[in-house]
Amino acid sequence: MSKDIYDVPLERQQVLRANAARRMELRNYFLKESSNPFKIAAGDKGHLFDPAIQRYQALKVTEYERFKPNLKTFKHPFLLFILPYAITTYMMYTDRRDKEARFRRGEVSYKDRNMKFL
Repeated sequence: MSKDIYDVPLERQQVLRANAARRMELRNYFLKESSNPFKIAAGDKGHLFDPAIQRYQALKVTEYERFKPNLKTFKHPFLLFILPYAITTYMMYTDRRDKEARFRRGEVSYKDRNMKFL
């Protein structure tokens, strides 16, 4: 990082520099361990165990076992799937009902109707 950062406070700069140093340290460790030829010869097949990734994968596998229904988990599927379907169905139903009523009252002549054979 450049030392000439003017729009970031000094405390934030120190945090950013510490994070960058930690990232570089972890990167170098990963590169050193993943390219170690003796790990492959020892039977590890070059696999580098990362406990954070293991925790994340275990969390994703058991996600549905820990699911707790609440308003938020109901709201998103309702607004994305059920409500648009219900609105579209209601609009189609009322449109067809009104169109059929106009046909039966004789307000629309046969030659002006769309889809005469359905």
